[in-house]
Amino acid sequence: MTRANSPEASPMLPFPGAPSSSWARFRERLVSPFRGADPRVFIAFWLFGVINNVLYVIILAAALDLVGPQVPKGVVLLADIVPGFTMKLVAPYFIHVVPYSVRTILFVVISAMGMLLVALTPEYVEGQSIAPKMAGIVLASLSSGGGEMSFLGLTHYYGPFSLAAWGSGTGAAGLVGAAAYTLATTSMGLPVQKALLASAFLPSIMLVSFFVILPRSSRNALATSQGSYRPVGQRDRHADDAGDIPDEEDSFLGSSMLSTPSSKASSASRGAALWQEVKANLQRVQGLFIPFMVPLLLVYIAEYTINQGVAPTLLFPLQETPFQRFRSFYPAYNATYQIGVFISRSSIPFFRVHNIYLPSLLQVLNLLILTLHALFDFIPSVYLVFAIIFWEGLLGGLVYVNTFAEIGDRVPKEDREFSLGATTVSDSAGICIAGFISMVFEVWLCDWQVGQGRDYCRKV
Repeated sequence: MTRANSPEASPMLPFPGAPSSSWARFRERLVSPFRGADPRVFIAFWLFGVINNVLYVIILAAALDLVGPQVPKGVVLLADIVPGFTMKLVAPYFIHVVPYSVRTILFVVISAMGMLLVALTPEYVEGQSIAPKMAGIVLASLSSGGGEMSFLGLTHYYGPFSLAAWGSGTGAAGLVGAAAYTLATTSMGLPVQKALLASAFLPSIMLVSFFVILPRSSRNALATSQGSYRPVGQRDRHADDAGDIPDEEDSFLGSSMLSTPSSKASSASRGAALWQEVKANLQRVQGLFIPFMVPLLLVYIAEYTINQGVAPTLLFPLQETPFQRFRSFYPAYNATYQIGVFISRSSIPFFRVHNIYLPSLLQVLNLLILTLHALFDFIPSVYLVFAIIFWEGLLGGLVYVNTFAEIGDRVPKEDREFSLGATTVSDSAGICIAGFISMVFEVWLCDWQVGQGRDYCRKV
């Protein structure tokens, strides 16, 4: 046998399916979605996603410290979400007259004021009014709701890579917020007030992201959408489409949603034009409801009912778990859920789901399975519950990012900016509904378990 034909020589010859070839293909799949993307766009929108949502997470993590053990934590959840929901419900019909630069400054100021009010109010003692803290939470919620609506609308000018960055940032906010508050108040030993005071300066990062990091020319930034994961159905932007792309002044200092009336136009004609715009937007919402709003609403109702109403009752005998206290179950479930959300909200460059009703219905199935387990105790191991909670987070994140990606694919360009912002009302509405359901659900499930001789929920 010659050396050329020996078995030892064969690994030196390239052939299809060789490990090196497989690795090259795998590496290409990882790298190709980001080829040609502007890293400044990614950094800016990722920071928008993290900072705009992190205060919401910190407030929920601090709920017990803010209102004490006697006040239902659902009160904090509702104060943290209802104002933002109201903002998303009303603002899409008029906020287009406010430039993005002005909006960003307003949201930063309002959220910082809210957290300062929460932090500087004396620590809760029994019998003390929690109204000042609630007022601060309301301000932070208004800012977060307006920020989500606006920054998602802004992704219209920066292509799908900006949406991917925003989604990843919002997923990271859950991990960053919960971990930062826990580390600050436990490992570092900071008082609650100082930890909250430090968080009041986080919104200023959005100013740096908008005015320093984000490219000033949306025309250049749109080039980031030319990568291999450009939305299906999005037509190429040829020279004759240039009029649809706002220049620097339009996208940052003014609005593209409403044409600026002539300086000679009367106030009556301006009012009539604004009213016509509102009516047109109401018609747009009708077209968004079934394909986009309903699945997003459904998945948020299901997952937040699980998180707030069912998860606190998913308890096992301690000797069968890695925990030493029943109180440890809930934060572990929450961390597992947040990991799933972060992974799925970061997946849009690599993986798309076009039928967003499917994961929404699977989420409802998760709610049904975990509720039945809370009632009849048929899941044999806590690790299986962890797996379902992780799956829950994956489904929730998938519906969120793919809903807005589908809007980018299927909604006409002239309606896309409004549609991205208006659809955000669905997630807040779902959380609000789940908050009310959960306050009843948790009590009912715990009472049932105690009646069956499983009183773990009373020992938390």
